Amino acid sequence: MHLHVHLESAVRPSTVVALAAKYGVVAPSVVGPCRGFREFAGRADLVKGLLREFEDFARVAEEFCVDQAADGVRWVEVTFTAASHEERLGAVGMPLAGVVAGLERGVAVTGLGVRVVLDHSRRRSVARMARTVDLALGCEWVVGVGVAGEERYSLVRFAGELARAREAGLRVVHHAGEQCGAASVVEAVRVGLAERIGHGVGALEDVGVVAELRDRGVAVEACPGSNVALGVVGSWAEHPLSRLVEAGVVVSLGTDVPLVTGLSLSGEFAAVRSGLGLSDSELAGLAVGGAVSSFAPEGVKAQVVAGVEAWLGAGVGGMA
Repeated sequence: MHLHVHLESAVRPSTVVALAAKYGVVAPSVVGPCRGFREFAGRADLVKGLLREFEDFARVAEEFCVDQAADGVRWVEVTFTAASHEERLGAVGMPLAGVVAGLERGVAVTGLGVRVVLDHSRRRSVARMARTVDLALGCEWVVGVGVAGEERYSLVRFAGELARAREAGLRVVHHAGEQCGAASVVEAVRVGLAERIGHGVGALEDVGVVAELRDRGVAVEACPGSNVALGVVGSWAEHPLSRLVEAGVVVSLGTDVPLVTGLSLSGEFAAVRSGLGLSDSELAGLAVGGAVSSFAPEGVKAQVVAGVEAWLGAGVGGMA
């Protein structure tokens, strides 16, 4: 199960080059560690700027499905910033429609299970948040919504729209605890109504916040490769993933921005094994955490858990 990955940051490097050639611009250099979030945001904007037409969005979505399936992923919940692309291009409905067309093609070829989470920048307007919720409610491929971006911007002004989303049956997932610590995690849960937290490493500043995540059953989507590449933590060895697990929080593993880290989900598992020294049973726990905290049908969750248990029982020494 892959629960934390951004479509615009999972574009193939070769596709970045091809799209740049298509539009007659110099291909941006987008791979490799960043000197903080500002540099990352600049790189991400360069890639987003290459997505201009329906077929561009369809292409990256189809390729995303192919790449995930080739990596052994059974189910993925991919994040996409649909309303932002609409505003940028002045093309109402087109970006999400293109992504859906690509997902349909990719699923037909791979059999991958896919759903979309539409995200919204904390810095942007309530009106755009409302548009994000409307887009989500109008698309069967979208399972939820969430807020991301600079955590110094409060979620309070979005509370009404997030409540509307929950009441309408959408799931809610926020980025928090990546930049601003435990307070942002508390706000994401209590004000933002989050069912899962993306990153969440800052929760460990406060044992009470960690306990609240555990007691409320709010899972954390850990992305250590991204956290190291963006300087959230200084090294793999310093990443607090194990401390969250030891505290009883359900934790899954995600890639977040594979175009930056160069890591697929299987690569992330391998890096966690080597960088944090996790055992097979601990890796299996992360895989099961992804299954149980996903928004997949119960049958799919059960199949994935059974597969993880079979892998652990076989003692094959690797996690895909």
